Amino acid sequence: MLAVEDQQIRAALDQHWAASVAGDLEREHDIYDDHIVVDYPQSRERIVSRRNIQALCGHHASKPAGFTIRRIIGNGDLWITEYVIIYD
Repeated sequence: MLAVEDQQIRAALDQHWAASVAGDLEREHDIYDDHIVVDYPQSRERIVSRRNIQALCGHHASKPAGFTIRRIIGNGDLWITEYVIIYD
């Protein structure tokens, strides 16, 4: 059963990143629970809640020119996407 759940989570992550590439903020944020915690290790930022992460992404002073996903790993309740954001 876990393998099927993991496949569903991976599919949801793939849809999330496809929406991000397309610039569809609403669909991009469908994946998030209201109580999400997003950590940015490089800047040491921690964003708590779907509303806050959506506001942050929608109000960046410098819009990303794109991104490259390096890898997606995980299973069960923990999934990590490692990616590089490209700014002009």
